[in-house]
Amino acid sequence: MRVIRAETAGFCLGVSLALQRLEREHALSGKLGGRLITLGPVIHNPLLMAHYTQSGVICDDAPRDLRPGDRVLIRAHGIPREVEAALRESGATIADATCPKVKKARSAIGRAHAAGSMLLLFGEPDHPEVRGLLSYAGPSAQVFADPEELRSLPLDPQADYFLAAQTTQSRAQFSRAGQEAARRLGREIPALDTICDATGARQREVSELCAEVASLVVVGGFNSGNTKRLAETAAAAGVFAVHVESPADFRPEDLRRIRASGSPVGLSAGASTPVEQIDAVQTFLEAAV
Repeated sequence: MRVIRAETAGFCLGVSLALQRLEREHALSGKLGGRLITLGPVIHNPLLMAHYTQSGVICDDAPRDLRPGDRVLIRAHGIPREVEAALRESGATIADATCPKVKKARSAIGRAHAAGSMLLLFGEPDHPEVRGLLSYAGPSAQVFADPEELRSLPLDPQADYFLAAQTTQSRAQFSRAGQEAARRLGREIPALDTICDATGARQREVSELCAEVASLVVVGGFNSGNTKRLAETAAAAGVFAVHVESPADFRPEDLRRIRASGSPVGLSAGASTPVEQIDAVQTFLEAAV
């Protein structure tokens, strides 16, 4: 069956930069003899990160036994400011692979908070990027996973609020959140433009692709928020969506349904998915479907 592949599928700039930094730090640690420790997965792609751990990179969410000569790499999602401060005070050699878009979002949130406003953040509460963003907004910040949750948040009609979003969230959902916040408070509140352009471009392309296909496969880490939202975008358009990390993740019923559609199958991928993984799934689909 014919596969229509999204042009934007694969690495975004922030992921590319983070992996380039990881490669440099890995080479340095090998040359200098120290360990390379990442604060959590540098990117959300388990298959790719397994390659680095097998080659000696240590992935640890909270390293406590740092040794002289160790190098610590901050993940692309960033870390809470208090964690970074403690890390720098430890004397470890620090390398920062935080995505530039995440840094920009943190700065904007920090400025708005310093001006006296309280943050309403649209994002996944347990996501590492969200934990980092919240650390720049003080204890008054609140996070919600979808616009409906805003209905139950305790909001003070007299307080000044501002909206921001995790960089990989849906622009359409963020707009809905703004409308719900305005309804709750009886007025519009400022919204920071913190959603990454690459995220929006991928979601738009998936929406356009859904007009041509009855099923769409999204390749990327099961722990990747932006990858999951591509599948959700397709499902919202009425298209059968399958999220896989590799060809081994296809279920027989998935393939039967794709075959039964009688139309080309769409193919996209998250921003942390290397081209080799996308190619492998495309080759599998072309041969198996």
